[in-house]
Amino acid sequence: MNSSGVHAIAADHVFDGTVVHEHTAVVLDGARIVDLVPTSDLPRTTPIRELAEDAWLAPGFIDVQANGGGDVLFNDQPTVQGVRSIAAAHRKFGTTGLLPTLISDSPQKMRLALDAANAAASEEPGILGIHLEGPFLSSEKPGVHDPRQIRSPSADELTILTAPRNGVLLVTLAPEVVPPGFIAQLVAAGIRVSLGHSMASYRQTRAAMAEGLTGFTHLFNAMRPLSSREGGPIAHALESPHAWYGLIVDGVHVDPAMLRLALRGLGHPMLVTDAMPPVGGSRANFSLHGKNITAREGYCVTDDGTLAGTVLDMAAAVRNCIRLLGVPLPDALRFASAHPAAFLGLEQTLGKLAPGYRADLVAFDPNDITVLATWVSGRDDH
Repeated sequence: MNSSGVHAIAADHVFDGTVVHEHTAVVLDGARIVDLVPTSDLPRTTPIRELAEDAWLAPGFIDVQANGGGDVLFNDQPTVQGVRSIAAAHRKFGTTGLLPTLISDSPQKMRLALDAANAAASEEPGILGIHLEGPFLSSEKPGVHDPRQIRSPSADELTILTAPRNGVLLVTLAPEVVPPGFIAQLVAAGIRVSLGHSMASYRQTRAAMAEGLTGFTHLFNAMRPLSSREGGPIAHALESPHAWYGLIVDGVHVDPAMLRLALRGLGHPMLVTDAMPPVGGSRANFSLHGKNITAREGYCVTDDGTLAGTVLDMAAAVRNCIRLLGVPLPDALRFASAHPAAFLGLEQTLGKLAPGYRADLVAFDPNDITVLATWVSGRDDH
């Protein structure tokens, strides 16, 4: 992998996060983008890598919910090496930034995970922070989370969460099970807060957003469903221009018709994988909190039939967004890059190809979104 010196990457189609440029070169200097120029205008002295005919170059994908990859489950390996292994597995599929995601676990495991992500984020540019999915969730909507780990937050846990950190901290919680003002305390400490695994009412969701909650974790899944007299979280997410909602586009977790409904809402859709260890790995089976989980075609399931994450990668999520939802390629790319970057507050450095932005890029074949190369902070992973 090489990140030194001024050089260029040229493609027939370069999507900068807003528009598509034809026959364009992205000029890099180390870890940063310095310019986008027509390939014909590039100085002859500039080293150039020309991609295959008709290939696209776009901002690298950002995944805010990755439980595992490369046969590693973050809950089982809350270490720097565990985080690195997960990130390496997802880079093969165009993911240049992710949040390793801890499923509800003990206070001790939370500390280990936070410490590991904190250390990794200072060393690895592809680690953007950490996502704690739980444990402050509704016992009525646990999904695959261990009910024994679901709890209300303690004063000690609040102190741990609001301590100084490297990178982004995203916390998924159920607003109805945390004390009034808890969300505001997290937001005041710079933490992103997302609703998930929740039976919150419409009114409770609105109050949570007033405190600073902005995210909705895997919209539709593990939350109060829409109904005629109680819209719950989904209704408020779809009508709020300040909402950012993760969508699992695997054709299993949510019916495409419901996902198309979400795309017509006022909120901002983000593609997420909710990935488990088999992504980029070699084993179809793994264990979570003592439960055997098996990877099937596109999803993971416990022995009793409960959905337990996915074997989805971000390139496949983009492909499914196009094929299942009828989304134009540039929009699907925005859902996988610019939108999650903005949700995490990183829109000034990630999610676009523009001067001053970090050189996180993905090259792919537009016919099937097969990844050809990935660059993280200017370093080529292929």
